Amino acid sequence: MQAIENLSESKLSVVIYALTIVVVALVAFMIWFPGVLSLGSLDVSYAPKFHAFINGTTAVLLTVGYTLARRKSYNAHRMVMLAALGLSVVFLLSYVVYHSQQTEPVHFGGQGPVRVLYYGILISHIVLAAVILPLALFTIARSWRGEFAKHRKLARVTFPLWLYVAVTGVVVYLMLYQWYPQA
Repeated sequence: MQAIENLSESKLSVVIYALTIVVVALVAFMIWFPGVLSLGSLDVSYAPKFHAFINGTTAVLLTVGYTLARRKSYNAHRMVMLAALGLSVVFLLSYVVYHSQQTEPVHFGGQGPVRVLYYGILISHIVLAAVILPLALFTIARSWRGEFAKHRKLARVTFPLWLYVAVTGVVVYLMLYQWYPQA
């Protein structure tokens, strides 16, 4: 992580934004062109439940991390937040593999007002998932560089958005696969 500390502010921004663009473009490509990068007959049926589990666990870790920071347990806070970041990386990799294999879209089965609610949650989840990537990376970079005042200021925005994305990931799974599956 010495490299993060040595990067100028402009180079750090270029790295974070470039990574964000690549990740968002890859995810969009995999969703718009499912199965194009298929890895053979890999079974990904486990993935939706796994993704919900990762999102739920990330939400718990974010909440624990917030609590630890409030209690000034900064070393424990750092470890928990790095675990949340690690889980998010695992989620992202698994999500890309899932969409590389999944050729049939899953459709929401609910009708009426719940359909509007579902798509409202889904769209906000997707948009904020793209927004949270650079925010989380900048927040972590600020801490890693010892810029704690900047870290705290940015974390006040990052934490609730990241928590929202994690929680709504679970809600989307429940609504799509458990509560209102396609008939």
